[in-house]
Amino acid sequence: MAHDHHDTHHRQDAGHSHSHGHGHSHGHGHDHDHTDLDWAEMAPVLEAQAELYTPLYRQAMTWLAREVTEPGLVVDVGSGPGVVSCLFADTFPGARVLAVDGAEPLLERARDRAARLGAADRFGTLAGDLPGVLGELEYPADLMWASQSLHHLGDQRAAVAALAGHLAPGGTLAVLEGGLPARFLPRDIGIGRPGLQARMHALEEDSFAEMRANTPGSVAETEDWPAMLTAAGLEHTGTRSFLLDLPAPLSDEARAYVTTALSRLRDRIGDGLDATDRDTLDRLLDPADEASAHRRTDVFVLVAHTVYTAVRPA
Repeated sequence: MAHDHHDTHHRQDAGHSHSHGHGHSHGHGHDHDHTDLDWAEMAPVLEAQAELYTPLYRQAMTWLAREVTEPGLVVDVGSGPGVVSCLFADTFPGARVLAVDGAEPLLERARDRAARLGAADRFGTLAGDLPGVLGELEYPADLMWASQSLHHLGDQRAAVAALAGHLAPGGTLAVLEGGLPARFLPRDIGIGRPGLQARMHALEEDSFAEMRANTPGSVAETEDWPAMLTAAGLEHTGTRSFLLDLPAPLSDEARAYVTTALSRLRDRIGDGLDATDRDTLDRLLDPADEASAHRRTDVFVLVAHTVYTAVRPA
């Protein structure tokens, strides 16, 4: 199995911090810029969001386990701080799990988490830029999971082909991309103009398109993931969407996620909102305001993520 690498590399993806279908700061406030973020500082945010999304990930893993019964090696491509990697270790107790990411501070958190959960003896990490670092795998994967990481790579079709090349015969590649944007607010929240979050989603789509266009080596690609998987020589075996439904009233953890996600959206797309919507968003982020997301009783979390699976022919 791949050995651990402890060099620090600039991370290609935003980990598991997207706040919507694509706005993965993967709170998923998913950041789509490629600046040198302080990953050690971001790690708690990424962990909190992935922990909140655990019911969704567990649904996906239950589904995957019907196709992949006893994998020897599970590789989490773009693992972030390892919350999902450790869920794989729990789902497949006989497997070795490898968390792969470009940010060593996040992989350090992943190793610590695996140790806390008693899985350190079958848990490894690999630091480096995707997909090239996968060339350091010592043997091919029986299950490879890429959650909102491929869209941060310039040539997504080539990236899928590269991942497919590191699967064992009969191995499965599972790609989580797309779905439905996270919704936190009713259409009419009693302040500002109704439909605020729908307008924010439109700006997020524009931000995502700009991120894709500005990604080094970007290649325009129709986002037909089954077709990309098939072009890579794999057999598409399934597509399914999984729902995270946290109705109001929210737990303190879920509310903190919402306020963090909205704050990060304010930083990223706030300038694209008109003055009325900006003022409304600022009120939602003001803890002293009775109408803020910190205090409202109608805040919720509703999001869907889509997973595509494909098998390398034996």
